[in-house]
Amino acid sequence: MQFYLIVSAVMLFAGIYGFITRRNLLAILISIELILNAVNINFAVFNHYLYPGALEGLFFALFSIAVAAAETAVAIAIIINIYRNIRNIEVKKLNELKD
Repeated sequence: MQFYLIVSAVMLFAGIYGFITRRNLLAILISIELILNAVNINFAVFNHYLYPGALEGLFFALFSIAVAAAETAVAIAIIINIYRNIRNIEVKKLNELKD
């Protein structure tokens, strides 16, 4: 169990670090996905070790994966629309959309 939690913690902190330091919208999206995948690992691990016969944690993980896929599809559509308008996906350039 400790190995899985260490992997999950590394993924979580890598995602948080990437979210804070990156300026590219796609890199920020990938960082959010890392955070969500760390949560999914925790769902599966705690389900397996706390309730070995139950599947609630796995269902939560599957539901989270489905929500993350929908979120990614919407975010990529928004990023493509931003790129078509201003030819850049840097976060600091988004103020041009206010005009």
